[in-house]
Amino acid sequence: MEIKVNFLDNLRLEAKFDDYTVVADQPIRYKGDGSAPSPFDYFLASSALCAAYFVKVYCVSRDISTDGIRLSQNNIVDPENRYNQIFQIQVELPENLSEKDRTGILRSIDRCTVKKVVQTGPEFKIETVENLEEDAQAMLMGQADEGSKTFILGKDLPLEQTIADMTGLLADLGMKIEISSWRNIVPNVWSLHIRDAASPMCFTNGKGSTKESALCSALGEFIERLNCNFFYNEQFIGQDIANSEFVHYPNEKWFKPSDDDALPTGILDDYTRAIYDPEGELRGSQLVDTNSGNRERGICSIPYVRHSDGKTVYFPSNLIENLYLSNGMSAGNNSNEAKVQCLSEIFERAVKRQIIEEEIVLPDVPQDVLNKYPSIVEGIKGLEAQGFPVLVKDASLGGQFPVMCVTLMNPKTGGVFASFGAHPSFEAALERSLTELLQGRSFEGLNDVPKPTFNSMVVAEPENFVEHFIDSTGVISWRFFSAKHDHAFCEWDFSGTNEEESECLFGILKDLGKEVYIAEFSDLGSACRILVPDYSEVYPVEDLIWDNTNKALTYREDILNLHSLNDDALEGLLERLEENQLDNYTDIITLIGIEFDENTVWGQLTILELKILIYLALGGLEDAIELVETFLQFNDNTVERRLFYQAVHAVLEITLDEELELEDFIANLNRMFGEGIMNNVVGSVTGEVRFFGLTKTSMKLEGLDKHLRLIESYKKLHKARALKAGISLTNQ
Repeated sequence: MEIKVNFLDNLRLEAKFDDYTVVADQPIRYKGDGSAPSPFDYFLASSALCAAYFVKVYCVSRDISTDGIRLSQNNIVDPENRYNQIFQIQVELPENLSEKDRTGILRSIDRCTVKKVVQTGPEFKIETVENLEEDAQAMLMGQADEGSKTFILGKDLPLEQTIADMTGLLADLGMKIEISSWRNIVPNVWSLHIRDAASPMCFTNGKGSTKESALCSALGEFIERLNCNFFYNEQFIGQDIANSEFVHYPNEKWFKPSDDDALPTGILDDYTRAIYDPEGELRGSQLVDTNSGNRERGICSIPYVRHSDGKTVYFPSNLIENLYLSNGMSAGNNSNEAKVQCLSEIFERAVKRQIIEEEIVLPDVPQDVLNKYPSIVEGIKGLEAQGFPVLVKDASLGGQFPVMCVTLMNPKTGGVFASFGAHPSFEAALERSLTELLQGRSFEGLNDVPKPTFNSMVVAEPENFVEHFIDSTGVISWRFFSAKHDHAFCEWDFSGTNEEESECLFGILKDLGKEVYIAEFSDLGSACRILVPDYSEVYPVEDLIWDNTNKALTYREDILNLHSLNDDALEGLLERLEENQLDNYTDIITLIGIEFDENTVWGQLTILELKILIYLALGGLEDAIELVETFLQFNDNTVERRLFYQAVHAVLEITLDEELELEDFIANLNRMFGEGIMNNVVGSVTGEVRFFGLTKTSMKLEGLDKHLRLIESYKKLHKARALKAGISLTNQ
C-alpha cells in the first residue's frame, strides 16, 4: 500500500492512503503541539487493534458476544536497549466462555498480521527518486535468477519474460502497481491482489499454481482491463475527456439518433439487432454512453470485426458495458494467446450457466486420471485436510467443451462452492478450476458460501448467474450432487499451438451457430475483447431498456449540483426519482457513476436518504418523516448518521404535533444528541440547513479526490492512445 505523507505546520504530519487521512504530531515536551498521537503511538496501537480484530472475527464466526471481552496491550521497554521491547497483550474473558473458545481466541490473536510482520522483521529500503508520481513500479517480486525460464501451459513466453514485459508496459504508462495481499493456504494454489497505488479502484486478482504464475495472471488481467476500459465502466470520466477528440478509442465512431430517437443506421448488424432489440423497443437515447454522458454527440461506438467474414461492425460502448461486464477480455504475449484465453473464459461462463440453469449432473473425474496431476492432487488434499470435501467434475458435457469443475463442500455451514475453469488443455482447465476456487479466499471466507437448494426458480434467477460470474458465490441445485450423472466422463483434449487452439474454439462456436465479433487492442501489448451475442452476455438484453446504466444521465448533473439547485429544480429531481421507481436502497455512487469517499456522507448516501434531504429542504415535513421512519428501520448507515436521523425524527414529530412545542424539548434533546448535532437537526427541519453532511461539489467534481484519482488514471491511458494515434489532446 502506498502511503503519501505531507508536511503540515510545526511537527504535524499527514499520511494519506486509500480513502483515509491520518494526522500525527509530537507531544509538547518534544516541541510538538500534542494535537494527535505520534507515529510510534500509531504503531503501538496497530498491533493492539489488529489483535482485537482477530478476536472479533473469531467471535462473530461463532456467534459469541464480545460484550464481556476486554483486551489491552503494554509495551515493556528494555532499559539497556529501547528498541528491544516486549508487547504484552492481555485478554479478559467471561467466566461462562468454554475452554475451547478461550483457546480459540488466544490462537486467533496469534494470527495478528501486525505481529507476524514484526516477528518476521520487515526490511526497510530507503532511496531517493526524481518524482514520486513517475517512479512507476514498486518492486513486485524479487528478481528471478538470470537466465531462468519457466514455461506454463498456454503461454508462448516464459513467465519471467512475460512478467518483465507487462511490468514494463505499466511503467511506461506511469502506473505504480503494488501488491496488497498474497494467499497460499493450500499447496500449489497461489493468489494475489494488485492495484494502482495512485487509484486503488483499479485493481485485479491473479491466481496460479506458483507465485510467479499468479503474478503473471494478475498483471495480465490488469492490462486486459486497461485495454478494454473496464476499470472505468459506468464511471463519469469528466467533462474534458467527454468533449475531447475521442472518449474511448481513437477509432471510435459517433452516431446521432434520428429525430424520432430510432437506432441510427451504421450501428450493429442485422444479426445483432435481432438479438439486442427483438421487439423494436430499443431507442437511440438508451445507447448514449454513461462515461461521457454526451447526448449532443450521440452514440459512441467501437469497431469489432465479424469473424465469419471480416466485416467491421460498430457496437455501442453503452451496450457492451451494460451486458458483458468483463466477460470475453484478455491479454497475452500475442494475438492468438489472448484469443484462446478470451474464448476459454467465454466457454467457462456459458457452460457453467447452462449446467446450473438446467441442473445438469456432472460425472466425477476418476482418481487414476487425477493422479496424472500430482500438484493438483496435493492442493485438493490440503483442502480436505482442513475439513472441506472436494468433488472434481468433468464439465465438458460429453467432450463438447473444454471446461472443468471443482466443487467444495463446507460441512460446518452446509454451504457449497462450485468453481469452473476452461482451457483447451485438460490439465490447465483443471488447475484453473482449483485456483479460481481459492482466489483471494481464506478458510474463514469459505464459511460464507451459500447452501444448495431444490428450488429451481432460485437457481435460474438472472441475479444468481451474476453472482456466479462475479465470484462464483451463487446458489447451485442439490441435484448437482446426484450419483446419476447426465453425461459420461470424457478425458478430452483440445490442445495444440495457440493458433490451433484458437481456431478450434472458434469452430465450436460456429457449430453452435454463434456469430463472433472481435476487437483487438495494441496500445498496451496484445489484448482483445470477444463478443458472442446470445451466448456471452452476463446481464439480460432487457437491461438495455429497463435497467440501463445511463440512467445516471437523468440524475448526475442535478445531484452533483444539489446545493446550487433552486426549489423548482429540486422538485424536478425529486419527481424523477419518484416516477422512475428506483430502488430506495441504491447508493448514489452506483446511480450516477461517481466514486465518493466511502467514509463520507456522500459515500454512504442512498436514494432514500437523498429524498429525505430534498423533502426537508423543500419543507415537505410529512413526506420526510415517513421516509425517516423507513431509514431508521431498514437502512444500514453509520452510527453517527443514524443518531442524526433519530434526532430528526424526534424534532419532526414534535413540529408536526400541534399540541407540542420544540422549545419545551430542546434542552433535553441537546443533552441526548449534543448541541452541535441538534443545531443541524433543527436547521434541517426549518430549512435553514440544507443537505447536512453533504459537501458542496459540481460537475467539476470539486473535493471528490477519489473520483479525480480515477480520472487521472484514465487520462494516462487516454494520452497514451492519443500519442500512438498521432492525436493532439488540446483540452487536457
